[in-house]
Amino acid sequence: MGGRLATGLMRLTDDPSDIDGENFWAISTTFEGRWCAAEFREVVNCDWDSAREFTPVTNPWNSNMSRSQYIEYVQNIRAEIAQGWVYQVNACREITAQVDDGYSLEPLFTEILKRNPAPYASYLRIPGLEIASASPELFLKRVNNVITSSPIKGTKKNGDPEFGAKDRAENIMIVDLIRNDLGQICQPGTVDVPRLLSNEVHPGIDHLVSDVSGTLKVGLTWAQILTPLLPPGSVSGAPKSSALKSISRYEGTSRGPYCGALGWVQGSDALLAVAIRTFWKDSNEIKFGTGAGITWDSTAELEWEETELKARRLISIAQGVLR
Repeated sequence: MGGRLATGLMRLTDDPSDIDGENFWAISTTFEGRWCAAEFREVVNCDWDSAREFTPVTNPWNSNMSRSQYIEYVQNIRAEIAQGWVYQVNACREITAQVDDGYSLEPLFTEILKRNPAPYASYLRIPGLEIASASPELFLKRVNNVITSSPIKGTKKNGDPEFGAKDRAENIMIVDLIRNDLGQICQPGTVDVPRLLSNEVHPGIDHLVSDVSGTLKVGLTWAQILTPLLPPGSVSGAPKSSALKSISRYEGTSRGPYCGALGWVQGSDALLAVAIRTFWKDSNEIKFGTGAGITWDSTAELEWEETELKARRLISIAQGVLR
């Protein structure tokens, strides 16, 4: 991510208190809060290049929720919104295909860079974990003591009419959540929204994006910075505590690295994405997550179509169809 290539794995840890200091750490957190941090010896700036040959995934892809099950999920969330339990929930499902045990995501990541370039694309391979991500969303950027988060809420096809009131309201709702999250770790009066409701164009998709920034309180550790922000607000909901309970109730399976944070930290600098548009390997399965933000104004059938839109291009790349 960010044109950095890290090699020479030194150690792994699941304790965020280990990552303070000046060394380079690759970071992956699960949506449920599990940390995996990898310290690397060598870091260089370079363009990605893989000599491994890409093998398309030819086995069928299966969703852990059918269309009717996902629609029911959305309707349940809308009922909870009507009851005042929650205001917004990011409802996700998982798509999987069988692959050989030795299948590598490395050449797939090369295909992603060619056919679906993304600002926070990244590839991580360490013992027990392999991820290839085409994330368009910034979770956290830190330069010295200034931090920025850029939540995405609002999705449409390239060329479709402008974003509607539902998309704008949802984005503002999550911006408020991020402002509150950053307010826990930033100096009073420094949290600002320098960009609100900006249209960003990505391959096949437009997103509605805002920026929230602030100046960190003095002396915070990485654990103190990141723990209040996780999981990312844009892929959980508002209020976050209620949304997480709804997600646990209806999704029935852990999201794992999907919808966690993915990137790197080094000293007082960091670049971490929200791990959406992300493939990961689990034994002899390749997995991909997709979701949509649900509000009272949501139409269940359209939210299903949004999850299809977000998955379609990247699954086609994995299948070798989009060449």
